[in-house]
Amino acid sequence: MAVGDDAPGPLARFVRAAMLWFYRRQGWTAAGEVPEPRRFLIIAAPHTSNWDFLYYLGLTADLGIRPHFMGKLSLFRWPIGGFMRQMGGIPVDRSGGKNYVDAMVAEFARRDAFMLTVAPEGTRARTRKWRTGFYHIAMAAKVPMVVGLMDYGRKTGGLGPAIWPTGDFRADMEKLFAIYRDCTPKYPDRAVRSLADIIGEGSEGAAA
Repeated sequence: MAVGDDAPGPLARFVRAAMLWFYRRQGWTAAGEVPEPRRFLIIAAPHTSNWDFLYYLGLTADLGIRPHFMGKLSLFRWPIGGFMRQMGGIPVDRSGGKNYVDAMVAEFARRDAFMLTVAPEGTRARTRKWRTGFYHIAMAAKVPMVVGLMDYGRKTGGLGPAIWPTGDFRADMEKLFAIYRDCTPKYPDRAVRSLADIIGEGSEGAAA
């Protein structure tokens, strides 16, 4: 268990077991291996449906990992705060202009193992450009990025190879897009279809 983690309680263990059962019941299987060391940022894309999260919980249980995710501070108050932490949630305080990138970099620094899941699209609807906070976190924390794959066409999920950020956002996104471009999302019309959909048309680099 990583430094600072809350041990999963009975409810958290039940939820993960239930999601694994449901995931397998729907005919999904895990593919690939978990990169080592287990300190990396998982890119959850394309994100086109609420089903993505449910199947992702089943996938991570199938892979035997417990990745983390960010959530607004209000979700970590009583009575569900403990459960959220046990499921891998990390509270983020955005009040007063506080920077979530710095907060996540600090989490990487204080933990022995940390697999942070970020959905750069930020919405299930189609977007014209990814939010780039995930890239700034990976750069500052000096950790690789791993593509989280949920392929509805093949009903397989997994983690792609580790890609280290170089500071050249466009070049790094080309590598990521090449990995999951053949992955079929729940709603293909909402997913990115080109590199331009990730970096933004006419973008020259990562934006804050």
